[in-house]
Amino acid sequence: MKFFFDTSVLLPTFLEDHEHHEASLKIFLKADKRNGCCAAHSLAELYATMTRLPGKHRLSGEQALLFLQDAYERLTMIALSTEEYHLALKSAAAVGIVGGTVYDALLARCALKAGATTIYTWNVRHFQQLGPEIAQRLKTP
Repeated sequence: MKFFFDTSVLLPTFLEDHEHHEASLKIFLKADKRNGCCAAHSLAELYATMTRLPGKHRLSGEQALLFLQDAYERLTMIALSTEEYHLALKSAAAVGIVGGTVYDALLARCALKAGATTIYTWNVRHFQQLGPEIAQRLKTP
């Protein structure tokens, strides 16, 4: 079994005050490079989010990198080639995906590339729009 982690699961893994912290951390700690992966792009999403959180929760770039290092060391990073990227966008357009959900389509394409049997996400509704091949793999932690 191979697990793919959406950014929506990775972020609360590193934020103790987040409502999904415990469940996300529990499943994250079950993963390693052999059975766990995420999109390489998720590291940029995590960095951007962590460094723009409101008030006392905002991290410096250096602090955010410490958390990202943990994800990098634990999970296999999956990146799309330019051809795969183009195919993912064409597929998204074909099923009527518009707006920000296209980013979930790119993550889903990474999950398929990795051969993930399970996609962990807190954004199930967004991923369900991507069709049955993705929907059948979805789980919340």
